[in-house]
Amino acid sequence: MPETRFQIEWPDGSQETCYSPSSVVKKYFSVNESYDLEDFLSRVSEALNLASDRVQAKYGRPCGLALGQLQEIEMNARKYRGLYHPKVKIKGWL
Repeated sequence: MPETRFQIEWPDGSQETCYSPSSVVKKYFSVNESYDLEDFLSRVSEALNLASDRVQAKYGRPCGLALGQLQEIEMNARKYRGLYHPKVKIKGWL
C-alpha cells in the first residue's frame, strides 16, 4: 500500500496537503479537476475509509491517520458550506 499525499485547494484559494495510506484515492480524483464541495466530501470520505479498511485488513486495525485526515477535511469544509457553489480543486499528487 503506497502512501499518497495530495494537494487540494479550498474555495478561498488556501491549500492543504492531505494524506492517504493507500493510492486508492487516485481512483476518486483527477489532478486539476474541481469538485463541488459536497461531491468532494463524499469522494474523499469513501476513498479514505476504503484506504483505512485496507490497512485494517493487512494490520488488524483501521488507519488512524486516514480517519484523522478525514475528520480534518470535514472540519475545514464547514466554513465553505455557506458559499455559493463552493468547489475544491485537486492540485496534484505529492
